[in-house]
Amino acid sequence: MRNGIFGAASAMFLVGTLAGVSGLVGAYPIYGGQAVRYLVAAVILLLITWALGLRFVRLTLRETLCLGGLTLLGLVLFNVCVVESTRASGPTLVGTVLGTVPLWLALAGGRPAPRLLVGAGVVVAGATLATGLGTGNLTSLLWALGALVGEVSFSLLAIPLLPRLGAIRVSAYSTALAVPMLLVVGLADEGTAMFRAPTTAEVLGFGYLAVVITVLAFFLWYTALPKLGPGLAGLFAGLIPVGAIVTGVVLGVATPTVYDLLGAGLVIAGIVVGLTAGRSPAGLGRLTHGNAGHPLVRRRIPARLRRRGA
Repeated sequence: MRNGIFGAASAMFLVGTLAGVSGLVGAYPIYGGQAVRYLVAAVILLLITWALGLRFVRLTLRETLCLGGLTLLGLVLFNVCVVESTRASGPTLVGTVLGTVPLWLALAGGRPAPRLLVGAGVVVAGATLATGLGTGNLTSLLWALGALVGEVSFSLLAIPLLPRLGAIRVSAYSTALAVPMLLVVGLADEGTAMFRAPTTAEVLGFGYLAVVITVLAFFLWYTALPKLGPGLAGLFAGLIPVGAIVTGVVLGVATPTVYDLLGAGLVIAGIVVGLTAGRSPAGLGRLTHGNAGHPLVRRRIPARLRRRGA
């Protein structure tokens, strides 16, 4: 379980560090940038798959549907909904809605222990405080709810795939499948303007997004998910705003407010409370047999960077 805790915490913290590269790629076309990010990540993951000698696995119909749903909902729809919600009213509303991810993942496990629910509630409160209470309109709210569905799907639809495919293949297959989907969305929204030659700073930024935020964070998350289950793993989604706060301080680009620090403290307290609930043997059995937690959106992170994100 310790390895699972380390993996989930590291994955969500790393997603939060994307605040540090936001200025590097902020001017690049949104969907074109996402397509580039996932293309680079897919190439790296497929090379790792080949280097490790992991053979291609022929998917069953159920696995094909899960992988397609994971990619469409958890990667593509999530990005589109976050972008459009932010366009409609700014990032705080979608950030607040996504702050409820730990609670939904806790409920997804069936009958969560009371302490797990309490911990998830405290994490939600802390993440909401750190992100900022959202304000917006109905259009923005509907897009934000779509992003919430996508973020929850990113974890739940992976669970049936992980026992047979493993974290690396699930990450590789989903990122590769996301590229043509994002190209279609980008061409519809931005036309041929979705691509241009990146600057040196943008190359570095996309390299970080592809290698650290996608390849490494996806692998860590999907490795931890079967060990902890969606309920416990989902608690660590609250660490994304904590990662953003720490990154801002380290890089000297932002100073945390009192609300940021209070929110981070609540997130950590909620995780500690939730972890005391433990995992039941029955829950482990359900997870092992494949029955079925982005990232929160930080106020400081431009919408074009929020893709599973996280």
